[in-house]
This record gives sequence, C-alpha cells and structure tokens, in this order.
Amino acid sequence: VQLVESGGGLVQPGGSLRLSCAASGFTFRDYIMSWHRQAPGKEREWVASISSRGGTINYADSVKGRFTIARDNAVNTVYLQINSLKPEDTAVYYCKAVRGALSYWGQGTQVRT
Repeated sequence: VQLVESGGGLVQPGGSLRLSCAASGFTFRDYIMSWHRQAPGKEREWVASISSRGGTINYADSVKGRFTIARDNAVNTVYLQINSLKPEDTAVYYCKAVRGALSYWGQGTQVRT
C-alpha cells in the first residue's frame, strides 16, 4: 500500500497550490479519502474529506471556501486545491485512506507561505 503526496512548496500569501495524493496497492474507489495537516508544534488536524464516489465532501471551517478536495478514481488520485493561502496554512499536508477499520497514511508534503 502506498499513498504518495506531491505538489507542496513555498508560496506567497494569497497564492495557490494543488496537492496530489497518488494511491496504489488497494482498491482506491472503495475508500474515503481525506487531507490532514500538521503545523509546527501543533497536533495533526483534519482538513477535508471526500466519500468513495465523491458524492459527499466536508471541510474544516478554517479552510471552507478556500480549499477544494476532489478525486479521480480512474487514476487513483485525490487532490487538494488550496487558494488564498494564509501564513497559518503552513504545515505538512497528509492524505489518508479509510475503509472501515483499515486506514493508510501518506508521508506528507510540506506547504509553506
């Protein structure tokens, strides 16, 4: 099982980034996918989630209206579009796959403003 995040980097406040998480080794279309982040010195927090077929999407209040989660089951990838970046968005961003009691994490990608 692998979840590989990419797309992070250093961006000016107000800028945009698109994170990707490529999955392999499991049946991606059966899993709820989510993005989480961990800022320096803070606990990891949930950011957004999307149901297996994409019909249900939820966001943390802190990112609502600025972040967009999406998935493409044809290529086993989940995305996080980040717009209007703020300094407080600086964190390592992780994707997570969940199906019942099974869960997998990626290794994270750094986003800095």
